[in-house]
Amino acid sequence: MAQIPKSSGETSSPSEASASPAPNTVLRIRSLLPSLAPAEQRVAQRVIDDPERAAASSITQLAKDCATSEATVIRFCRTIDFTGYRELRLALATEAGQARGARTNTTELASDINPDDTLLTVVQKIAYTDARAVEETGAAMDVEVLREVIDAMANARRVDVYGVGASAFVGADLQQKLHRIGLTSFAWSDAHVMLTSAALLGEGDVAIGISHSGTTIDTVQALTEAGRQGAKTVAITNFPRSPIGFADHVLTTAARETTFRSGATASRLAQLTVVDCLFVGLAQIRYTDSRSALENTYEAVRGLRLHDDRRRRRSEKPAKNVTGGGTDRGDHSSTDSSKGNDD
Repeated sequence: MAQIPKSSGETSSPSEASASPAPNTVLRIRSLLPSLAPAEQRVAQRVIDDPERAAASSITQLAKDCATSEATVIRFCRTIDFTGYRELRLALATEAGQARGARTNTTELASDINPDDTLLTVVQKIAYTDARAVEETGAAMDVEVLREVIDAMANARRVDVYGVGASAFVGADLQQKLHRIGLTSFAWSDAHVMLTSAALLGEGDVAIGISHSGTTIDTVQALTEAGRQGAKTVAITNFPRSPIGFADHVLTTAARETTFRSGATASRLAQLTVVDCLFVGLAQIRYTDSRSALENTYEAVRGLRLHDDRRRRRSEKPAKNVTGGGTDRGDHSSTDSSKGNDD
């Protein structure tokens, strides 16, 4: 059985240790936001909007700011897996300090696009938001869950990927990558075909459902059917406590939605980050076979590319002689001698 190697304690190098981590507590709260009760959502939103202020507030002050009770704040803390408000404040304060250090030489931009933004500002905001989506998804990645998914995929008879809308394109990307390293994989986006595929899976197979919201009916139903047939199920979603969260393994993304980048665009890079982690992890533990497969597939399609010599011949194709009775033979000796050394 192929398995991804574990490093002792997953220790990082000194250069990695010095890098400032993303605020994991805020990322976790954001991912759980839709599953919270309304009063708890108000507390969560206040923490997300200004974690430093929340860390500096007493439980009484935070409850007052959120128009709720201290009991609700405590219940919120326990819902997001803290024992109480004191532990939450400590985590927020620690991560806020780390974030301040990371922002020392970095300009933080608002994610949302305003009507009066210049095109340059739009470009800067998009680049900033996309980079944050990738960084925060990596920071929030549960490496143990990722390892378990990679192990299951490496030993699977086949891997079926389900997703609709923008998630279907991400699923197609994963399927293409898996085929390139020799794994049998299929990507489906039609509801009927997804269910048909799921009904034919069994033990030893892996089914992956991709849904930013985690509430897409077609994807949830297909993944449910795959699990019922005995396949190992994996969900890639921004919200782990959404309906798709029943999967055997859940890989969480960290995409922020804005006015013009809701769902379909905000989630794409975050999902592709997870896909790339799965692909590279699989290629690593099947190193020899993967490298051979990649070389073979590259050779197979190389003839479909325009190579430098072919492009050069096209650019050097001589023009027809339309000024007199000369022949069009492409003979450089018949051209102006002053151009002879310029080719």
